[in-house]
Amino acid sequence: MSAPSSDPRAVATAIACYTLWGVLPLLFMAMAAHGFAAPEILAHRAVWSLFVALPVVLIAGQWGEARRVLASPRIFGWLVLSAFLIAANWSLYVVATTHHATLEASLGYYINPLLNMAAGAVLFREKIDRLSGAAIALAAVGVVIQTVALGHVPVIGLLLAVTFCGYAVIRKRVPASAQTGLFVECLVLLPIGAVFLGWLAWHGQAVGFASPSGLAWALFNGPATVIPLALFAWSTRRLPLSTVGFLQFLAPTLQFACGVWAGEPLTVLRIVSFAFIWAGAAVFALAAFNRSRAAREAVRSVETV
Repeated sequence: MSAPSSDPRAVATAIACYTLWGVLPLLFMAMAAHGFAAPEILAHRAVWSLFVALPVVLIAGQWGEARRVLASPRIFGWLVLSAFLIAANWSLYVVATTHHATLEASLGYYINPLLNMAAGAVLFREKIDRLSGAAIALAAVGVVIQTVALGHVPVIGLLLAVTFCGYAVIRKRVPASAQTGLFVECLVLLPIGAVFLGWLAWHGQAVGFASPSGLAWALFNGPATVIPLALFAWSTRRLPLSTVGFLQFLAPTLQFACGVWAGEPLTVLRIVSFAFIWAGAAVFALAAFNRSRAAREAVRSVETV
């Protein structure tokens, strides 16, 4: 089930989601400056997210659905897979943003919309026109140039794109509401995060428990994780993957700005690589505009008849 790409609520929700994700590097950079290592940040995300996701499910009146999902081996199994995909995505992203690789992370999220488009064509029979194909080709050239600029394949960027595309596909197909699915994912990841935080605390290495300010930073990971994920899951189930991919360019643009602001190296060759990727995004946007205009004209024709 999906609503038209012009659904204003779904589009506005997706824009809010990608804006929040776009500025998320600032949180992780601040936590790293406060002494948090990437594994502890990930553990806090896994633990405190549940305490935000649970009230959301209860307020939405979906506790009964959550119980049915937990009782269904098939649905629960898919959500376990999506939980580990998003955990892998989190891990890569936190490591990138706390180790001066935010620009490479933004590369991954520029590529991801094109993977979404390909997945939409293969799995949901969404059409890829010539402009969309050209967008994919331009982005591919950008990745090759980025490889030359970095001196190695941008593994982090590519894995970020693949893991998040897989997550989007699963969440679009799993018969569970956005809030319920997210709650189950958080429930799956809770024990892993809790055990690791317990180990850190036992050895006196838990920055999040060492001071009130550390605890505040740790707790903030809950809403910072759940809110954009909930917005993403809700909008993804109501928009074609191609539309989601178009809107997603907002997040890496903001991430790119965060990386530049943090002083990450931006060589001429790297700028050229991003120029190709930005060109692909522009062509992609033009293709999306043309599809939207064609759809509106078709509706008007039907109404006239």
